[in-house]
Formats: sequence, structure tokens, C-alpha cells
Amino acid sequence: MNLAQGVQGSNPALNISIFGAFVVVTLVIVFRASRNTKTASDYYAAGRAFSGPQNGVAIAGDYLSAASFLGIAGAIAVYGYDGFLYSIGFLVAWLVALLLVAELLRNTGKFTMGDVLAFRMKQRPVRAAAATSTLAVSFFYLLAQMAGAGILVSLLLGISSTAGQAVVIAVVGVVMIIYVLVGGMKGTTWVQIIKAALLITGAFAMTVWVLARYGFNLSDLLGSAVERAGSDSVLNPGARYGVSDTSKIDFLSLGIALVLGTAGLPHVLMRFYTVPTAKDARKSVVWAIGLIGLFYLFTLVLGYGAGAIVGKDAINKAPGKENSAAPLLAQALGGPVLLGFIAAVAFATILAVVAGLTITASASFAHDVYANVIKKGKVSDSNAEVRVARITAVVIGAVAIVGGILAKDQNVAFLVALAFAVAASANLPTILYSLFWKRFNTSGALWSIYGGLGVTVVLIIFSPAVSGLPTSMIKGVDFHWFPLQNPGLVSIPVSFFLGWLGTVLSKEHNEDKYAEMEVRSLTGAGAEKAVPH
Repeated sequence: MNLAQGVQGSNPALNISIFGAFVVVTLVIVFRASRNTKTASDYYAAGRAFSGPQNGVAIAGDYLSAASFLGIAGAIAVYGYDGFLYSIGFLVAWLVALLLVAELLRNTGKFTMGDVLAFRMKQRPVRAAAATSTLAVSFFYLLAQMAGAGILVSLLLGISSTAGQAVVIAVVGVVMIIYVLVGGMKGTTWVQIIKAALLITGAFAMTVWVLARYGFNLSDLLGSAVERAGSDSVLNPGARYGVSDTSKIDFLSLGIALVLGTAGLPHVLMRFYTVPTAKDARKSVVWAIGLIGLFYLFTLVLGYGAGAIVGKDAINKAPGKENSAAPLLAQALGGPVLLGFIAAVAFATILAVVAGLTITASASFAHDVYANVIKKGKVSDSNAEVRVARITAVVIGAVAIVGGILAKDQNVAFLVALAFAVAASANLPTILYSLFWKRFNTSGALWSIYGGLGVTVVLIIFSPAVSGLPTSMIKGVDFHWFPLQNPGLVSIPVSFFLGWLGTVLSKEHNEDKYAEMEVRSLTGAGAEKAVPH
């Protein structure tokens, strides 16, 4: 291993040992949890056996990705105030999920977003569209996580060779596939709960450590960060998004995508089905908001702590640049042992998130496409559906491994932005229209999903995120004509408009079905029964 490429003073053997211990412990738990996984409900929704607080911790584990931990702390360390704006967008998004989506979705659906949409519309075209957007969001999010694994490897384990990074990405992918194949949703949920506990504990310990250096006085910490940066720009807005008018609009677009995208992320929506009642779904979101909000407060201290103790210049010179802020801070505070723990937590974070994404994508294909589109709802037994889900998980895992290896040197930020933008553009308008608009029909759902997906992907391809800038994904070419890095400001309103237009141009109108759905979504009556065909 080439240590020169890693964080100076890190101990790759120690990092790998701690990560290996985490994998072994969680695999044992996954195998134990899998003993009761017999039916489709067990595999997709963990038998609806998790309580609200347990599911809330799992949601936090699913949602707090490596980007949240390494990316936000690094952005605050380098840009100060503007870096924290990501945290605000990610957190406020949960209010949309809590107030508009969580309970109603739990009452209306069975396993997937397709269940909700198909309740009052034509089954096959709507399920196929829902599965398409679910797979698109999951794929881009998976690609970002796997590429992030490649960056982490070079940063924390000192593996700089292309082959070495490819091997570790493949290992992450294989372990993820085992979690999903063996444990289903129950095993995946326990991995997410353990990872959330580790991540929040690690962040809390580092936060206390940083504050202790400054006599638990936040003003002293901020003063030290200003002193190290050489100006008070880190405390003022505008360091990153106030440079030009375009960057200000870009931030608005990103903010809208983050706030509205979360309530349309399929792997987040699927977590609402793992609890027994809608009341537990609401409780789980409240717990998730508390834990995620607490974690983002920790990142504020960690970001300014890294700026004060490590320094902006040292962070920018390290491999991984901003992403190295939290590991460098851990190294400065507790030496190789704390760095090893933080490295293991970061890998655990990636594993838990990719496992959640994989089971969501495989469930969507098996339940929506195989069971309801190909087999027209006439599956001989639920074991056949679960078997298809497991095969799909292997295929998705293999594609994610190959994609991660190909994308490991690429700009990861645009992949995450694309996932949120697609979720906000293709999924959320359709879900909200289905739940709240009596006139909404199959045509409107198809226009909204396919139109939102198409517009988002086209705008991303022709944006500065892909070409035209030194930070773009494809270097040395420029074919961008859309000025914003995130398309949310345009694609989300367009998708809402297309959903409306498709609906009013169609004569289909099933008021009785809407009335039935309204009663069920608000009261939970009949929520445990199969979705009508």
C-alpha cells in the first residue's frame, strides 16, 4: 500500500481491522435476523415488525450517507456558513416527508411507491413508470455511494492504485449483496440501526473533544476558525454561493431539489412500510428528524473545528480535499485509533446506504414489474416474487460495482444531485397529486413521471456539472447550454405542470376510487389488505 496518498499518520491495517470487525458483527446479526424471513412481507417490509423509534434510527442510518458526514463537515471547514446550508436543506426536507407523505403513504401502500399510484389508476403502465423512476434514482444514488467508496479508500487506507481501489469497491458491493440476499429488509434495517448509532456516537465524541479544547465555548471555537482562515468570511454568507448571480440561482435550485427530493426518494419511502401502523410511521419520522438534526449540529462544530485545528490550506492539499476534513480532524484529535474508528464508520455508512438502495430497487422490480406487469398480479406464491427480488439484487449489485469502478475518479456531487432532482421531479409531484387531487389519472401520472425524469436527465447532461468547467465530470469538452448545475428549479415545476396537463387532456376519471383512497390514507382502514387489482 502506498501511504503517501493517504492521510498522513494513518494506519491502514488498523483501519481495515476495525472495518472488518464491523462487517463480521453485522453479518452475524443479518444471519440471525434472516431466520424469520419467509414471506414477501418479511423480505420487503421486515414483517412490519419494527417500532417507530427503531425505524426512526434506521431512517437516520439510511439517510446520513458518507456525503453527509465527510462532505458537509468539509464544506463547513472550507466555506464556513455556506457549507452549513446543505445541512439545512437536508433537514427541512423531513418536514415535507412528515407533514405530507409519511402517514398517508403507510396507510395507502403495501410495499412500494407503485402500490400507492396503482391504487386508483391503471395497474400496468403506472407500475412500470414507478419502477422506472425508482430504478433511475436508486442507480444514480448507488453510483455516487460506490464512487465515494473509491475516494474513501484512497484517502483513508492509502490505496492509490487503480486495481486496489477497484478491489475494495468490489468488496463493498459483495458485502452489500450478502446483506440484502440473506437478511432482506430486516437484516438491512439492523445494519442501518447499528451504523446510525456508530455514526452519531463517533460524531458526538469528536464534537465534545473539539469543544473541550475551547473550554466548551462556541464563540472561542468560531474565533479560532476566523483567526486560522485569516478573515471572517467563514462566518458570513456568500463564500460559495454568493460569487455570482448564477451561483445564487444555482443554490436556490439545489435547495429546492434537496427539500422536495427527500420525500420522493424510494429507499426513504419504503422505510414507512416496515412499521405496523401509520402512527408508528409518523413517530419514526419524528425520531429521524431529531437524530438527523442533532447530527447536523455536530457537523457544524466538526466543520469549524477542522477549520480551526487543521486549517483550510491543509484540507485543500490533502487527497480528497474537502472530504478529508473530518478524517484529518480525527487524526489531529485522537491519532491513528480515532482516525481508524472514523474510517470504519465512513465505510459502514456507505455499506448501510447501498444495502437500503439495493433492496428498494430489487423490491420495485420484483413487486411492480415482475408480479404486476409481467405476471399481471397472478404470481403462484410470494416465494417466487422474493426469488426474483434476490436475483435482481445480485444484478443491481453487479451493475453498481462496475459503475462505481468506472465512476471512482468522477465528480460525485452531480450524481447525488441528479438522484435528488429525479426524486423531486418524477416521484414527488405524482405522489402528491395521487394523494390530494381528485381529478388525477393514469395519463397525468405517466406524463409526470416520464416527463420529469426525461427533463431532469437532459438538463443534467447539458449542465456545467457534466462539461464546460474544471470541476465537470467530462474534462476538456464543453457542450453545456443549461447554466445551472442542478436542474430542480426548472424540472420540478415542469413535472408538476406535465402531471396537470396529462390529467386534463385525458377523459379518465374515477372519483369512487379516489374517495376510497382518501378514507384509507387518512384512517388506515384496510391498510393491511393487499392492494386491489
